[in-house]
Amino acid sequence: MKTATTQGTWWWSAGGNASDRSSWTRGRVLAALAALTSLLLAFHRQVPNTPGHLGSLLESFLPWSGLVIVVLLGLALLRRSAVALVTLLLPVAAWTYLFGGLLLPGAKSGAHDLVVVQHNVSDENTDPAGTARSLADAEPDLIGLEELVPASLPVYERTLAPRYRHHAVVGTVGLWSKHPLTDVQKLDIKPAGITEPWSRGLRAVVRAQHRETAVYVVHLPSVRVTASGLASSRRDESAGLLGKALAAEKSKTVILLGDLNSTADDRGLAPLNSQMNVPTRGFAFSYPAAFPLARIDQIMARSATVGHIRTLPATGSDHLPVTARITLG
Repeated sequence: MKTATTQGTWWWSAGGNASDRSSWTRGRVLAALAALTSLLLAFHRQVPNTPGHLGSLLESFLPWSGLVIVVLLGLALLRRSAVALVTLLLPVAAWTYLFGGLLLPGAKSGAHDLVVVQHNVSDENTDPAGTARSLADAEPDLIGLEELVPASLPVYERTLAPRYRHHAVVGTVGLWSKHPLTDVQKLDIKPAGITEPWSRGLRAVVRAQHRETAVYVVHLPSVRVTASGLASSRRDESAGLLGKALAAEKSKTVILLGDLNSTADDRGLAPLNSQMNVPTRGFAFSYPAAFPLARIDQIMARSATVGHIRTLPATGSDHLPVTARITLG
């Protein structure tokens, strides 16, 4: 009769010998990778941003580290490695601490809520009317749009007018509202290195729920992932200018809608997320629309809570629209 000490134990490797290798010595490389993953999750802010903005690049895709954990788990089970499985508890705990809350259901709506939609409609959108109807069908109070071009702007204005009597457009960004808008201003967030005409920010005051709320609609410069890292200097400069404007904003309650070309975890948005609340529920990866990898379309607020954020059905844009309910403070 064969005993557990020769072949029956689950941990013995196929074709191996229990006296040669045990589950606690097998899979040390996997255990090391699990430990490294946990360190990157726990101390991602300590990853240097030079050269190539590597810290920002890591933070842009940090939620996807969960897939790394799943792969390591599968390999640990295949190798029957106890040491790897135990070590994997570290990155699992770190990932859960950072992102587990986003998986929880959103809170019930309250009496002072505003539903908002943020969407980069794309300057190459061939169906602006369909895009406008799709956004309006979500019945938000506010719609922030970017990449509005002269050829399509009249279509958005005409299509949204029946349900959104109030709107403001500055350059290539616009705000549509069910509530009155006042004090519309151009927001200067243009990086010094851009010499051509460039206007991607507006600020307006919305009168809703018996209070005035400052609403910003912005489109920060694009970034590129290159062989040398993340090219985000202009985006970071523009975020700094926007952060100064928000810090100087006199209105207590502020809502920020925009294509920030960055995730909420990216340190490049520190001038913004250090003074604004970000969504507490939902991932809502919005870009690229064909296979969303990151949420670079953001909804943030000050003196208000951004609830569950989610994507809306695809439009003619290369971005997905995102929507959230904001509870005013």
